[in-house]
Amino acid sequence: MKALFIGGTGTISTAISKKLIQEGHELYLINRGNRNDILPSGAKYITVDINNEEEVAKKIADMSFDVVADFIAFVPSQLERDYRLFKGKTKQFIFISSASAYQKPCSDYLITESTPLENPYWEYSRNKIACEEYLIKMYREENFPITIVRPSHTYDERSVPLGVHGDLGSYQVVKRIKEGKPVIIHGDGTSLWTITHNSDFAKGFVGLMGNIHALGQAVHITSDESVTWNQIYQTIAQNLGVELKPVYISSDYLDKNSNYDFKGSLIGDKSNSVVFDNSKIKRLVPDFVCTKRADQGIKETLDYVLSHKECQIEDPEFDKWCDEIIKRFQ
Repeated sequence: MKALFIGGTGTISTAISKKLIQEGHELYLINRGNRNDILPSGAKYITVDINNEEEVAKKIADMSFDVVADFIAFVPSQLERDYRLFKGKTKQFIFISSASAYQKPCSDYLITESTPLENPYWEYSRNKIACEEYLIKMYREENFPITIVRPSHTYDERSVPLGVHGDLGSYQVVKRIKEGKPVIIHGDGTSLWTITHNSDFAKGFVGLMGNIHALGQAVHITSDESVTWNQIYQTIAQNLGVELKPVYISSDYLDKNSNYDFKGSLIGDKSNSVVFDNSKIKRLVPDFVCTKRADQGIKETLDYVLSHKECQIEDPEFDKWCDEIIKRFQ
């Protein structure tokens, strides 16, 4: 299989890129070349800014692909560009949308691909919905061979999955837990959440590539496991060998008392209980199964982060805000 990824070195796409290379597929990456060193040898690079449409068109003029996947498209105009670039050049175009696009709050606890797409709280999600609508139009009217993939909270070894954190990532929260400081958990910590390790996500994604039954379809890829936020934070504390000191604060209060986008990331996403029905991805990819349990994945990620200094990105501004908001709330 000959594939082209726009991006290819992010949290989700890195695992997919590695799996394709290991399986001997021909993989091309269009990116700026900033993080290509994290991939094993075997990928071929087209170093160009994807937003420079004219330059990209020149570089791929004599090329065609079995699959093109865009991991870094967030608004419809970027997909309009992709359509112009790749119509007639690929047998399948995969767009990475988001499970946050599903109805918030949900009218049913079990989320399927038929769950309405509606998120009045998060512009990011609304843009993803608009992207999907554009691609479906191109599929119906122009026979553009699309597949839409909706990840939920997918993580890798470089960042511990958490709910309330600053703009620089989750390490500062891990540091607070390790130092015995109080830590903010949104709500009462009992809502259900699904975290999926990128190595598991890659199994489902690669199974959709070149899959004739995936054309024209939208499908989410997540773990079947649901855990509470209390379980996630307790797992971190236990692996650090310390007592967790949670402070429970409502998402609404956090949103109204910060400059962080908690309306989107919490009210529009993480404060809602989510349980995914994965029967569709299993029907399309019969051998798909997630094998990385949440507690196992969190432990592996913690071990990696704590042994790699480059992953320990401190966020003193967020740390100060936590202290202030906890004091004010209490």
